[in-house]
Amino acid sequence: MVLVRHEIGDVLRDLRLQQGRTLRQVASRASVALGYLSEVERGQKEASSEVLASVADALDTPISSILREVSDRLAVLEGVGLSAPAIESIRGPFEVLAEAPVIPDTLPDELLAEFGDSELAAR
Repeated sequence: MVLVRHEIGDVLRDLRLQQGRTLRQVASRASVALGYLSEVERGQKEASSEVLASVADALDTPISSILREVSDRLAVLEGVGLSAPAIESIRGPFEVLAEAPVIPDTLPDELLAEFGDSELAAR
């Protein structure tokens, strides 16, 4: 099950790190307790709209941009069709994954011959 609070936290953390800011800096500027903001970023707490607005201001980012990014990430997780601009914004990570080596579904015969099924299953 996809939880919106996890995606909101991930987006807030990603924005903060992209800007080179510490959790303490953003919490102070947003007038939010450091521990609470940490829990929001980790998806452990549900942030109110007031807290989200304060954190967005502290990150100098419109709340609409934050919510749009959350929406795009949720759409990817849910497999929903995205608009062309949204696809362009997330294409980079997927191109990297497309170049990753493929893990085979079966074991090569030489591994089975050397180790046998039971020994490989124990690993």
